[in-house]
Amino acid sequence: MKKTFQKLIYKAMIVGTVLTVSSCSKFVELGAPPTQILFEDAFKTDASANSAILGIYSLSSAANNGFLTHALFYPGISGDDLQYNGTDANVQEFAKNALLNTNGFVNTTWSTTYNLIKNANNAISGLNASTTLTPATKSQLLGEAKFLRAFFYFELVNNFGDVPLPLKDDYSAFENAVLPRTPAAQVYAQIVKDLTEAQAALPAAYVGTFRGRANKHAASALLARVFLYQKDYLNAEAQASSVIGSGTYSLPGPDVSFINNSNEIIWQIGNATGVSVLGSSYVTLATVIPNYTLSEATYQSFESATDLRRTNWVTPKTISGKTYYGISKFKVGSGTGNEYNVALRFAEQYLIRAEARAQQNNLSGAKTDLDAVRTRAGLAGVSATLTQAQMLTAIEQERKVELFGEWGHRWFDLKRTDRANAVLGALRPTTWKTTSVLYPVPQAQIIINTNLTQNPGYNQ
Repeated sequence: MKKTFQKLIYKAMIVGTVLTVSSCSKFVELGAPPTQILFEDAFKTDASANSAILGIYSLSSAANNGFLTHALFYPGISGDDLQYNGTDANVQEFAKNALLNTNGFVNTTWSTTYNLIKNANNAISGLNASTTLTPATKSQLLGEAKFLRAFFYFELVNNFGDVPLPLKDDYSAFENAVLPRTPAAQVYAQIVKDLTEAQAALPAAYVGTFRGRANKHAASALLARVFLYQKDYLNAEAQASSVIGSGTYSLPGPDVSFINNSNEIIWQIGNATGVSVLGSSYVTLATVIPNYTLSEATYQSFESATDLRRTNWVTPKTISGKTYYGISKFKVGSGTGNEYNVALRFAEQYLIRAEARAQQNNLSGAKTDLDAVRTRAGLAGVSATLTQAQMLTAIEQERKVELFGEWGHRWFDLKRTDRANAVLGALRPTTWKTTSVLYPVPQAQIIINTNLTQNPGYNQ
């Protein structure tokens, strides 16, 4: 049986001068109608191989069931930084940390992410088998495919814990479909392997403009985060240092951090209109309540009313006598604009290195990194007399007010530092359980694959 790509939806388009994709392909198993090209043919030329990889980047497309919506907002409201103002019962389950194993959005999160992993696996297989690509193109595209696969597995393992780890292409579709869950430690090992190989394969220079495709520094930045989550502080520091020391990035003012030509951006996911998924959800008319706003507790946690992040990234609005704290990191909510979906940015690397250094008791180095982020926000540096515990508390607070509303950072931080029970248990005492730190494995997936097991607390 020959594998095929859907030809028409792997077409690239120009957004300004950045190359992105109109929608993402699904890999199929049967037939080869006129609108498709054979799997083997997709990696015969540099142009067609580039198109195949570009398709995987199209993470906000309808073909990917809005992957970005699931990755950005639901983890955000699972933590304590985002407030959900809508009425959808499925979304309210995330906001209450009271998910059912039949929640449709949990199932879509799982299935959509695995579809993207399948696409990456197919691309890696096709690239490895190709003998006709120019060496530089083959290396770059393999690096991008491995970077993307690592990114997807990072999302899965942090939401679900142990997850199946398919690494083969569609020729092993039946084998992949019955895989049991792999221990999270092994999933992380594969993520590290993919990112290390991506580092070696990717150039330091960006392909195209607006940093819409991963380069060597993007792989290092994600690897720094992965090592931090694994409590491998020596390597987390080393990877963040490589990004910080590259001389490629800087910390511009908070008012311009998220525009698509910002020098803070390490990697962003392009779109056709210049309106980000975050902007379209956070930015509304003055009289319209956004579905997602900053929680009042997080807003009040800023240590100073003059913090430039509070004044530039939060826009309070009062509707029917109630105040909502609109998130205005992204300024454009509709029409056309100059913002893409920022996935990795430079400030996080300072915060990663600060935490890694503090954990190694290098408190002066941690202070230097933490102060770099605070200075950009218009704040004074932290005290030079902080203890290790105090420094780690200060870093947690800085991550909270720096990274709110982006990729569920706060949710993941509370879990990886074993703080979720203390913080979220107090916030949602009637619905929070210690088992709420993981999402349920969708019951629909367990019915399909009987080798899957359920996370504790979800066998209702």
